[in-house]
Amino acid sequence: MNTHSHPLTWAALACSAFLLCACSEAPAPKTQAPAPIVQEGRLRFVADHPQLKLLPVYTVQTAHPVRADLPARLVWNEDRTQRIYPAFSGRVVSIKSDVGQKVSAGSALALLASPEFGQAQTEAARAQADAQLAQKGLARQRELFEAGIVARKELDQAEAEATRAQAELDRAVARTRLYGGSSSGGQGSAVNQQLALSSSISGVVVERNLNPGQELRPEISGPGVPALFVVTDPSSLWVQIDARESDLSLFEAQPQTALPFELSVAALPGQTFKAKVISSGDFVDPQSRTIKVRAIVANPDRKLKADMLATARFERSFAQGVMVPATAVMLRAGQHSVFVQTRAAEFERRRVQVMYEGPKEVILSSGLQTGEQVVVENALLLNRLLTLAQESQPSPALTEPKPSQAKAVP
Repeated sequence: MNTHSHPLTWAALACSAFLLCACSEAPAPKTQAPAPIVQEGRLRFVADHPQLKLLPVYTVQTAHPVRADLPARLVWNEDRTQRIYPAFSGRVVSIKSDVGQKVSAGSALALLASPEFGQAQTEAARAQADAQLAQKGLARQRELFEAGIVARKELDQAEAEATRAQAELDRAVARTRLYGGSSSGGQGSAVNQQLALSSSISGVVVERNLNPGQELRPEISGPGVPALFVVTDPSSLWVQIDARESDLSLFEAQPQTALPFELSVAALPGQTFKAKVISSGDFVDPQSRTIKVRAIVANPDRKLKADMLATARFERSFAQGVMVPATAVMLRAGQHSVFVQTRAAEFERRRVQVMYEGPKEVILSSGLQTGEQVVVENALLLNRLLTLAQESQPSPALTEPKPSQAKAVP
């Protein structure tokens, strides 16, 4: 066996050892840019500081009209809508009107067979008979009084009885008329137990929730229960808008009843509709944290439908002020502020007054002038650097007074 190593083997080992030593050497340390300093309340960086690339600026502009898009939903105009519920228990005999049909005021929508309503008709017929009897008694007492047979007291009693009977008749007849009865209190008023569900307004039947033969009871109607019929005039609709608290300044520009805006619907692309605000809520909804605003929109062609989702587009103009991106404004301890680039690599924190705050733009009433430059990104980082620089800045040392300035002690 040969114990002598080959010369090439020793060369390979030496090369490997050299490479290992070269790889194990630590890289040369990079020089770090000096930290920014504070001079006269301004944060100053050295030229070409790497953090300057993280601080883009925006040139302040004169305030221009801002646009706000708020979510909205179309609903029936409740001033022109009637929801019909049963006033008496009964069974549906026939349906006279269906969804989509136009009806006039007083038109019958459905007919019910109602024993309870028959009782009301009976009361009206009884009241009619009592009133007729009282009138005959009054006429007889008046003849006897004129002949001197009865006293004045008996005539007064007959007049009072006739008045009471007539009042009861008027009440009973009004009740049957109110709930759709045809009884007028005259001769031939029939007790047929037929209750007509009728509309008191002219419009279109937009909802029907009953079927022939269905049993109805008035105690199961109320909030949350669908109405038997819904009749409305769809030529105008209400617009329910959910406004954020920050959007309230949009409605302060002019009286609410005259505030116009544009309405757009996703189902009708390229079309806009003129609408106007008619009222707004005085409280914030605790669930959605929004304020309910109500508007009205004309719908003569009936293109808009109830429960459509829409967008309400408001525009507000400003006579004064400047505009900056919303990302430039910070809120610290209840005060709004921005960072202004006074010159290259130098920044100053400045307080501002906010006039309007939108999701993308902020209108300022004071603190900035047109043409100045503000930081629009990483303002919080800049604020942190300013705080650290102020904390690390040494306090000025107290200097001894010069002998020439020292006062002699008496």
